[in-house]
Amino acid sequence: MYPASFKSKVKHLSLALLAAGTLSACSEAPQQQAGFGMQPANVSVTHVSTQSVPFNIELPATLLGDKEVEIRARVPGLIESRNFDEGQYVKAGHSLFTIELKPFELELEKAQADLHAAEANVAQAKREKDRLERLKDERSVSKRDFDNAVSAYDISLANLESATVALNEAKLDLEYAQVKAPVSGIIGRERESQGSYVSGPTVLLTELTDTSVMRARFGFSEREQLAMRKDVELGKLTLPNNNEFDATIILQDGSTYSQQGKVNFSDVRVNRFTGTSELQARIANPDGELRPGQFVRVQLSGAIRNEAIVVPQRAVLDNGTGKFVYVAADNEQGMKVALPAPVEVGEWVNLNGQNMWVIRSGLQPDQPVIIEGMARIFFPGMPVNIAAEGE
Repeated sequence: MYPASFKSKVKHLSLALLAAGTLSACSEAPQQQAGFGMQPANVSVTHVSTQSVPFNIELPATLLGDKEVEIRARVPGLIESRNFDEGQYVKAGHSLFTIELKPFELELEKAQADLHAAEANVAQAKREKDRLERLKDERSVSKRDFDNAVSAYDISLANLESATVALNEAKLDLEYAQVKAPVSGIIGRERESQGSYVSGPTVLLTELTDTSVMRARFGFSEREQLAMRKDVELGKLTLPNNNEFDATIILQDGSTYSQQGKVNFSDVRVNRFTGTSELQARIANPDGELRPGQFVRVQLSGAIRNEAIVVPQRAVLDNGTGKFVYVAADNEQGMKVALPAPVEVGEWVNLNGQNMWVIRSGLQPDQPVIIEGMARIFFPGMPVNIAAEGE
């Protein structure tokens, strides 16, 4: 038999051990739940592969008319009339302004009279030369008199040519006084009104813009051009023949203009202030939908990105320091887990109506990239369950 005091000590010790065991069990339960109780996230993956995809470039551009002409009078005088409505379409050859014609008509009449006089002088000088030539053969006239007659005839011919030129100048001035449109297009507002005196070509009368074809001008950065040249040298990029990219106009509301053009000019110089070189594309504008001065975006197409790796845009995430994708990989225990893979992205492409990123580096062909279920991945290395798999 144990004394009562010993039994009391054993009882208290047993209760203390029981309480300690209970606390230990309670503290271990959350740790087990955190480490092993979380269910794998259901995800979908795609096995990346290389393929040829379109290479498009989108840049801001400004529109200009195919011909933008300043209308100036070539002769001085008073503006007698304006022969157009501002903003209307005029055809080439249409008279836009009429400079007072009477002075030019008088100059034309005078030039015609001078020409007739010169023709009469030629006829008279020729008769005299022919007469003296006959007398010279009969030795009835001196050689000096005959030479003078020949010189007078030659001078009359020169005067006739001068009178002919003066007549043509008078006709030209009369035509210039009617200030005709050199090209067809949309006329602007008048700068000088009827009754004003213009001194000649130094005075701007109005502007005329041919809008049947528009020019889109835009800058392309030297850095991007160098990257393209490097890709071409490595065989990763194929450009269109003679760099004649197809040009599509995207309007301010996001709509696409129906006509497509071609890049027809690339400046060899680089702007030292912007680091860009200027390019130009010509686009047909039969209905006049495009207007000079519009700010648009131009999309250049026709190049091909060779052996490119592409993934859906939704698969590419950004953690603030760079872009990455989740790749489904096996861990040391053989479980599928989501591991982040940093990537360098290129341009966007649209394949079969789906927006894709071109991956320039960070992925290898046949890697399983997670494209659905990224929101269920709470930390790198989290177990995943591949619910769907595609190519």
